[in-house]
Amino acid sequence: MNLASELRHRVMIQQKGPDRDADGYPIHVAWTEYKKLWAKVTHLSGKDLIAAQANQSKVVARLKLRYREDINTTMRVVYKDKIYAIDSQALEDNNSGNEYITFLLSQGTEHA
Repeated sequence: MNLASELRHRVMIQQKGPDRDADGYPIHVAWTEYKKLWAKVTHLSGKDLIAAQANQSKVVARLKLRYREDINTTMRVVYKDKIYAIDSQALEDNNSGNEYITFLLSQGTEHA
């Protein structure tokens, strides 16, 4: 199966807005849309979830995207009205290292 046919889930990548106004006063931080992308979201199997919990990991899914360098762990993913924190740096593919990237996701949490 080629990469294009795998990326059939529509996800929204969000980033935090500014935490201070123009005068330097703290404001409520809002998440804003950064990009909508085609991706492959794979939830961990029951066996993988148990192993992750044993290691005290909150990872529940993997996100696979075409290679890019503009997404990081300060952002979050919205997929099917669920919010996922990005818990890992981009993991590059084994072939060329620039075809796709994979992120580990945890559900229902946000990075401070």
